Amino acid sequence: MRELQALIAVPSVSAQPAHAADVRRCAAWLRDHLHGIGFPSSEVVATPGHPLVMAAWCAAPGAPTVLIYGHYDVQPVEPLSAWRSPPFSPLLRGADLFGRGASDDKGPLFVHLKACEAYLRTSGRLPVNVIVLLDGEEEIGSPNLGSILSTLCADVILVSDTRIPTPDQPALTYALRGSLNLELTVRGQGIDLHSGAFGGAIHNPLQVLTDILASLHDRAGRIAVPGFYDHVAPARVSHGPTDAQVVQDAQASRGWGEPGYSLYERTTIRPALMITQVLGGSARSAIPSCASARLNVRLVPDQHPEYVAALLRRYVQRVTPPTVRSELRVSSAIGPVVVDRHDPYMRAAARAYEHGFGAPPHLLRSGGTIPAVRILRDTLGVPVVMMGFALPDDRMHAANEKFHLPVFFRGITTSTAFLALAAQVYAGTPTWSTSAS
Repeated sequence: MRELQALIAVPSVSAQPAHAADVRRCAAWLRDHLHGIGFPSSEVVATPGHPLVMAAWCAAPGAPTVLIYGHYDVQPVEPLSAWRSPPFSPLLRGADLFGRGASDDKGPLFVHLKACEAYLRTSGRLPVNVIVLLDGEEEIGSPNLGSILSTLCADVILVSDTRIPTPDQPALTYALRGSLNLELTVRGQGIDLHSGAFGGAIHNPLQVLTDILASLHDRAGRIAVPGFYDHVAPARVSHGPTDAQVVQDAQASRGWGEPGYSLYERTTIRPALMITQVLGGSARSAIPSCASARLNVRLVPDQHPEYVAALLRRYVQRVTPPTVRSELRVSSAIGPVVVDRHDPYMRAAARAYEHGFGAPPHLLRSGGTIPAVRILRDTLGVPVVMMGFALPDDRMHAANEKFHLPVFFRGITTSTAFLALAAQVYAGTPTWSTSAS
């Protein structure tokens, strides 16, 4: 656990330039750790942004190559006042280890490193060839991940950046929503204006912006942009938390959203459009010359980011009054992902979970987006196994993030079993049956 605490203690916040040196320091720490646990080849790979860490153990001829992907960068911690303990001074309270990045994604990636170490320190070898690829930019969309993938080959990709329902109930994620980030800007007059001298005579860009934002949903909670649901296939889910559990995890008083679906369905099989930031005006009594907002759209299978962006742009242009000008700019886009639930490597992961947790996993869809999964799958063209170890109450991206240590140790057992079972899949000799649901 001391090693995991040391890793969490490095403030590798990729989104903040002030922490660029810390991101590099974290990469060097991981490179040295990988070499120390038995990977003969480990290096820090420079990119135009933050570095990647890559290590390889390829001494198992006739066995598959498993690419283990994780990310060592973390989200910003502000506001610091919301933390019970310093975010980069990892603290054990009960069975939980608190600190930024503990659950997203330093704890889960460390699961697999410890599984590899267990093999290398006992038998001196792994049952499969392993490439470890650790990303320093996942929290900002992995813009430089693709630059190295053309040099890699693998038979399966193992990613642990998703959730499980409880410490005793594992889950395999088979679908991720896509993500479309946009910035809407409304511009009016050339300068800020005194509200007493011009109020009521000049259209306020901030008011126009809020009117546009308010029109994006109808009163029932459906997205009101014409054509938005055209490619959304009807679907239902058989497993997932209850509405009460979702509300409790959100620390909210009640749910909201598109009628006719459970809260879990609204966050997994249905698209969503959120206003994440509004900027404009000041404490001065002035009409601002410009106002802007950031939007995030979560996309489901068959929705293409480019098509949805075009719909939104057309809608904004239509509802913008002639008194101002509007612009909708795409800042990032990643499509949704669906993996084959019946792939042999998914079955191997399900059996490994049974070995590590004593229970078959649920098969779940996630409302989140992991850009790297889409990039890895599309570039390498091999199956992706999303083996989660985070819990719903781990507070990822929020203050007081934590990682539940009993899951950490069960995860190591699960990962060691998966590596052995992956070798059986490749050899065509799997000997299991599983009741993953």
